[in-house]
This record gives sequence, structure tokens and C-alpha cells, in this order.
Amino acid sequence: MLALSVSGAGEAGSNDSTSTEGTGIASVSHADMVRENTEFEISVTLDEGNNISKIEWITQVCINTGICWPPQKTGLVDSGDGLTFTGSVLIDDYATYANWRFDITRNDDSTETVPDSGFGWKVWSDCWFDNGTWGGPSTDCQEADEGFLPGFAAPAAMAGLAMAALMARRD
Repeated sequence: MLALSVSGAGEAGSNDSTSTEGTGIASVSHADMVRENTEFEISVTLDEGNNISKIEWITQVCINTGICWPPQKTGLVDSGDGLTFTGSVLIDDYATYANWRFDITRNDDSTETVPDSGFGWKVWSDCWFDNGTWGGPSTDCQEADEGFLPGFAAPAAMAGLAMAALMARRD
């Protein structure tokens, strides 16, 4: 239910964006990377003469364990000029990347999703893990290699071997 593969379309560590031509959106401004436990801010500037009355920002944050949280909807706030809408989302611990799309409502109450399907934008974290590879300019999120059997798995594996040995001796 919560999981989608972290290794979705695109190259690991490479940000993605989609065209907004013909949507009424002139530009989308945001940082070039996300950082855990910080607000990720976005600003959407509309074309002059647009007929957009509301923009909802649908975000999804994927984390280093290989899961993506369910998408969240955030209403972008009109700055008062009808041309600039802004918003922010809090980025989770161990974020690999955040991706998003927009749901636009027009003055006639019609709606449009940008892009038509999926998420059109993806911004990678400053410290991420994807399919066995660590990346990003920070190493704060990287876990040390703990060998073949990390943590509690080693005692559990030894107990399993001991039980198998005892069962084999019974026969």
C-alpha cells in the first residue's frame, strides 16, 4: 500500500521536470535538492491572462528504505497578484527524493492534472540510497557496512543453525 520502487523512471540522482507549455504555468521555482527535516518550498508563476483559480500540489516523498509515502495534497497560496502561488512541504528523515505534480482548477471549475499521469517533477536529496548505491553531496544518512549479518540477525542465524543441528541429530 505504501510502497513503490525507489528506482522509478529516470537516472538515480538526476532531477526531472516536465513541460508546462499550454497549461497556464509560466515557471516553477524550487531548490535543486531536498534535505531531510526541512521545508521544501515551491513557487509557481502563471502566464498573464490565465484562467487558473486554484493550484493543488500533489507531493510524494520516497525514503532510503525503498518505499514512497502516499501522495499528499497541499493547496498553493496565491500571493495576492493572481500570478504567483507558493507552498512548502516538510521532507521526511532519510528522504531519497520528492516528486510531484499539480492539479489545476480553472475559473469555470474544470480541472487539469500536470502532467496528465504520474509525477512530472523529481528532486533528489542531498543524501540518498537507490538500488545499492549511495549518492548526494552529504554522507550524513549513509549507514556503515556492518558485514554479512548485521544487528540481531547474527544471533538469530546462529540459533537457527543450532536448531537445525539438533534436529539432524534426532534422526
